[in-house]
Amino acid sequence: MTTRGIGPANDPGPSVPSGRGSRALGGRGVLVSSASTVLFFAIIAIVVVLAPGSGVVAERFFSPPHLWQSLVGSEGSPSVLRAFLLNVEIFAVAEVFILILALVIAVVRGIPGPVFFPFRLVAVAYTDLFRGVPLILVLYMIGFGVPGLGLRFISYLPDVTYGVISLILVYSAYVAEVYRAGIESVHESQNAAARSLGLTRWQSLRFVVLPQAIRRVIPPLLNDFIGLQKDTALVSVLGSIEAARAAQIYSASEFNYASYVVAAFLFVLITIPLARFTDRLIARDKRRREAGALA
Repeated sequence: MTTRGIGPANDPGPSVPSGRGSRALGGRGVLVSSASTVLFFAIIAIVVVLAPGSGVVAERFFSPPHLWQSLVGSEGSPSVLRAFLLNVEIFAVAEVFILILALVIAVVRGIPGPVFFPFRLVAVAYTDLFRGVPLILVLYMIGFGVPGLGLRFISYLPDVTYGVISLILVYSAYVAEVYRAGIESVHESQNAAARSLGLTRWQSLRFVVLPQAIRRVIPPLLNDFIGLQKDTALVSVLGSIEAARAAQIYSASEFNYASYVVAAFLFVLITIPLARFTDRLIARDKRRREAGALA
């Protein structure tokens, strides 16, 4: 005698919201979070406006004439906008060299065999050293130490060059670890399959492992480069007139801090699109993985 409707096979389990219901819940969540964000900033704005020194702060930081004057420049003070172009140039040049040097370090660190042990040791020491020393200290040591050596070819370079070198040294250590994480995330079976097809170790690394690893680490790489774009402002400690230094010069000459607001706005203007692009890549990668799991 069989019993129907009894047992886990016929248990409907917990109810799962339909697609329309889940979309409604998601829309309600977005609405609540958006309203909470607007309310938070509204409260902050009210507190700032009602503060006793709000008028002074508004004049010192948000004066429209000073905002415009610091943006385009004036007699005796450089343009923050033109100086910001130097930040963009430093970022673009440093990024290219960082990508190449970091990849070399990550590959060298993963080479097996006792013959390559000294190279692996150098790669490990490099990443440990430059991840441990603050960037501003590296800027001081490179920017003021190398010119003091008096060498013909490397001691008489522009300050910007020493700043770019310092950024490359520090960020290559971080990016190398990102690359290494991506390489190690590729399953060893991929390498074994490539070797079984007749590819050498270097060929399997180049054509099989690295393409998959780099595709996986693009989002964290972009996050590192957002930090790189902001840290280009530290090059000003060597005397280069980039956005932060131009803002400092304006504030010292005009006794107004609107130039700092302009510089901050320019940095935000370039980093937010990069951050949203990173979010888009992460979401696309998540959809691909979910589609692969369902296939």
